[in-house]
Amino acid sequence: MLFFNSPNPAPNPRRVRIFAAEKGIVLPTRDLSIPDREHKADEFLALNPRGQTPALQLDDGTVISESVAICRYLEGMHPEPPLFGRNLREQALIEMWSRRVEMILMPPVGAVWVHTHPFTARLPGRNAEWGESNRPRVEEALRFFDSALQGREFLAADHYTIADILLLTTVDFAGFIGIAMSDDLASLRAWHARVSARPGAAA
Repeated sequence: MLFFNSPNPAPNPRRVRIFAAEKGIVLPTRDLSIPDREHKADEFLALNPRGQTPALQLDDGTVISESVAICRYLEGMHPEPPLFGRNLREQALIEMWSRRVEMILMPPVGAVWVHTHPFTARLPGRNAEWGESNRPRVEEALRFFDSALQGREFLAADHYTIADILLLTTVDFAGFIGIAMSDDLASLRAWHARVSARPGAAA
C-alpha cells in the first residue's frame, strides 16, 4: 500500500493519519505539497482524477480516495479497536454523528477557507461576502456540538470513534483559519482537550 498524504493543516489526510495511529498501523506514505500543487500533477491525477489528498493505493493498483472510505478499509483490515462501532446501534449512531459533522460544521468552515483565507486567494470564483457570511454558521455549528457533548466523554459512543476524529480535525482546521472556539463552549472545549491529548492526535 501507499498512502498519499499532505501535511498539516490539511484536515482530510490528518483524519487518516489519526485513524491509523489509533489502530497502530504504519502506512508507507508519500507526501504531496498542496502549496506546490503536487496534488494536481499529471502523475497523481492519473490515480485520483479529483486531484485531492488523501488517497490510498493498494498493492493491486486499486486507489481509494476520500478519507472516511480509506478509514473504512483500514477498519476492515484491522478491526481492533473498533472505531466505526462494536454493534449495529453504535455503528448507526457513529454514522449519524459523522454525517452531522460533515453536513453542519464542515460546509461553513470550507466556505470561509475557500472564499476568505489568504492561502486560497488564487482560486477562481471566490466570493468574500459569501465566505464572511459563513462565519456565524461556524459559530452556530460549534454551539450545536457543544450542546451535544454535555455530559458526554465522546461524541457518538462511550468510546473514541471516527466521529471524534472528524470533529477534531474540523474544529482544529477552523482554528487554523481563524475561527476559535468561544470561551463559553465548556463541553466542546473539555472534549477537545481530552481527544487532543490522545497520542494519535499528533499524527
